[in-house]
Amino acid sequence: MSALTRLPKAELHVHLESTLRRDTLLELAARNGVRVPADTSGHRFTGFRDFGDHGTAVRACLVTAADFHRMAVEFCADALAQSIRYAEVTFTAAAHEERLHAPGMPLAAVLDGLAEGRDRYGVVTRLILDHSRRRGVDRLRRTVTLARTHAPAVAAVGLAGDESYPLAPFAEVLDEAADAGVALVHHAGETAGIASIAEAVRRGHAARLGHGVRILDDDPAHADLLAEVRERGIALEVCPSSNVALGVVDSFAAHPLPALCAAGLAVTVNTDIPAVVGTTLSSEYRRIADAFGFAPARLADLARAGVDASFAPQPLRATLHRDIDAWCAAYAPAAPQPAG
Repeated sequence: MSALTRLPKAELHVHLESTLRRDTLLELAARNGVRVPADTSGHRFTGFRDFGDHGTAVRACLVTAADFHRMAVEFCADALAQSIRYAEVTFTAAAHEERLHAPGMPLAAVLDGLAEGRDRYGVVTRLILDHSRRRGVDRLRRTVTLARTHAPAVAAVGLAGDESYPLAPFAEVLDEAADAGVALVHHAGETAGIASIAEAVRRGHAARLGHGVRILDDDPAHADLLAEVRERGIALEVCPSSNVALGVVDSFAAHPLPALCAAGLAVTVNTDIPAVVGTTLSSEYRRIADAFGFAPARLADLARAGVDASFAPQPLRATLHRDIDAWCAAYAPAAPQPAG
């Protein structure tokens, strides 16, 4: 496990509010006079609504600029402990603004905290601002405005939440965002099937897919989608333990990650909601090794895929590739060649 902890990593799919340390969450709940969210580590949710209710309880604990700032700094400290050198962190900025009647405050506080975390811990981050499919078009428009205002610290915008709600009502805003150069990264193919992936790619201009694990579903209406996603290099942000906790797959051993890799797709490994399910990124790599027999060299390939699929600056990508290669030299030496 210590070797996998040392593996240099990029994480592309992690919700900031779902990284809050348990002791921090308890302290904020007490200070702000809100109900303490349940400890869900190891819990299996009964459905997306159950999971959504837990997320609402966690978000209610965040009230002041200091709360958001602390959450961001602690995220960077915990990332360093996992050798996460670069992270794209999802944050629901516009929703927090509305909840607190504080335009601009939550995002500014998080950006300040991430900047402090970079200076203290050396972890480089970018934000992805998400928007619930259950909410209105005007909030998405506000989210895009925030992303454009705070680029490049904000790298992308994406639709998230219950995938049974279609992308179509947001298509015009997404077209405008794409035309303005805003990268788009949507949740799709998690709680809904392959049709949600087709919609994200073909109507939502998705540069990557949050989850996307249903892309191997047998659906004649979208028989050509797998080839399209593969050929366009649209990476999947795969989050195995989260998928198990939300009932997307029955068990870790039943996860389609090996099949996704075998299909030639760009597969990245992420935690999604680490504090909620009780995992870390190093633990995800360990579980992949144990469940599927992935050797260190294959795990390093997954780490490289995360770097390649990221919005990280090219010099940082090159540095991460060199450091992953160095890790391989130490922990995944080449097999000896036969004599003669």
